[in-house]
Formats: sequence, structure tokens, C-alpha cells
Amino acid sequence: MNTISLKLPDRLLERLEEAARARGTTKSSLVRECLEQSLDARPVGGKATCYDLASDLAGSLKGLPRDLATNPKHMEDFGQ
Repeated sequence: MNTISLKLPDRLLERLEEAARARGTTKSSLVRECLEQSLDARPVGGKATCYDLASDLAGSLKGLPRDLATNPKHMEDFGQ
């Protein structure tokens, strides 16, 4: 395995140390895991789609009709 070094602001290092301690893992292991997740979440070429950018918001609002995005009835009087 290769080795790299990086500079972190104090607060980010503190957060990394706290998270690693809470998970019972090393800082290196946690950085590898986070980096891998971040790289896997982005399409090759670095161009994210609208869905990529907002996928964590999908389904985040409660109490709305299940067909809100597909039923034109819900758009009646919109913008009036």
C-alpha cells in the first residue's frame, strides 16, 4: 500500500480523530473509507448529474402525496 501525506485544518483533524475513535478504527482506515465512498459517488470525469447532487434529498419530505412528481392534478393552480 502506498503512503501519502496531507495537511488538515485543526478542526478537521479533531473531527477525524473523534470519528475514528468512535468507530474503533484508525484515522488512516477512516480516511480510506471516506475517500473511497466519495470517489464512488462521483461519476468518472467529475461531472455530477442533478440526481447525483440531490439524491440525498430524495424522499426527505414527509406527508406529501406519493405521486407528487407524476400526477398533473398536483400542479393545478401552481404559481397562482
